Amino acid sequence: MSSATVLAPVVPKTFEEKLDALALVTVRVGLNLRAGQELVITAPMEALPFVRRITEHAYKAGATLVTTLFNDDELTLARYRYAPDDSFDKTAVWLSEGIANAYRSGSARLGITGANPSLLAGQDPGKVSRANVAASKAAKPAMEIITRHEINWTIVACATPAWAKLVFPDLPEEEAVAKLWDAIFAASRSDQPDPVAAWEAHGGRLKERVDFLNNKRYYALRFHSNDGLTDVTVGLADDHLWAGGGTTAGNGVYCQPNIPTEECFTTPHKDRVNGRVRASKPLSHQGTLIENISVHFENGRIVDASASAGEDALKKLISTDEGAARLGEVALVPHHSPIAESGLLFWNTLFDENAASHIALGQAYSTCIIGGEKMSEEELNKLGANSSLIHVDWMIGNANMNVDGVYADGSNEPLMRNGNWA
Repeated sequence: MSSATVLAPVVPKTFEEKLDALALVTVRVGLNLRAGQELVITAPMEALPFVRRITEHAYKAGATLVTTLFNDDELTLARYRYAPDDSFDKTAVWLSEGIANAYRSGSARLGITGANPSLLAGQDPGKVSRANVAASKAAKPAMEIITRHEINWTIVACATPAWAKLVFPDLPEEEAVAKLWDAIFAASRSDQPDPVAAWEAHGGRLKERVDFLNNKRYYALRFHSNDGLTDVTVGLADDHLWAGGGTTAGNGVYCQPNIPTEECFTTPHKDRVNGRVRASKPLSHQGTLIENISVHFENGRIVDASASAGEDALKKLISTDEGAARLGEVALVPHHSPIAESGLLFWNTLFDENAASHIALGQAYSTCIIGGEKMSEEELNKLGANSSLIHVDWMIGNANMNVDGVYADGSNEPLMRNGNWA
């Protein structure tokens, strides 16, 4: 005589349990924080309850000191409303130097995103551009440590009322925030029974795809959409390396730089990009929304750029410096990724870039060049890696996008069709 095994029903996690799970994922998966490390966090004020959870898990992991730098939307707006004009060419250089020194001493870095994507939409684009340039120049030493992956770092998200209202404009604020949190939890796998195990399995799948791409040794990628709005060939840097999911930082710590992540990415050749590209999603950059971006590349450089909204901000962005009008990253993301299948437009690059193949203007990642983390900027440039004060991702993939892998002899093969792997 046999008896059937009765399985206990799966009880959904509460909000507090999912928030705690995301904090755990941030520390153990995103940062893989080591005992004896310090941690530097940047976050919006609304993220305080989340930051408290992360701080608890960081100290439990052996962190010696957790330091959080908060930002507030109203304080940012006060500057644009009342500060003298010449102040927009200034920034807190002392603070940027301190952050860079913290990274040099081995501190891990955590960025929490969630600020209002349209915060500066009504402000003077000239002032916004000047403030961004000043901040980018001051932050360059710290940015170089990040782009060389010398330390373990990650970026995660926190739902805020202003952001939630943009994603769910027809819902009351409280309901919109709750739905945005649910979307963050799902994309970050913190709603699953064992989020850490789920991330290990996901990382393994991304590694298989990265290994496949590295074995191909393509000379270029050709993106061409069914609607004809995009047809561009992106040359790949000499000795390029594909990456995706986790990476081992220069300090020997294996981390996940983005939570969530669905991309496989590498370094384009800064002088070998030709053709026209149309963005498939809006870009939220430094509080300004830029919509329907369309650019034309010749020999790696943007020679024509337009947008239906935020065009002035776009043109100021690509004129930041010589490298701002060239590519520093190209990434492949299947249209059937979980974030894309959610059907949501997040108005936030951390999520939207993991819903679509994308390119990034500006600084290249030296770790996407064989031996690049040990090379000088001049050596990297000779291989085609771009250098710039900025690194701004924007999305070009969708269900209409096709990608061909192009070999050095000019032959090619299908890599993606209708947005998904071929």
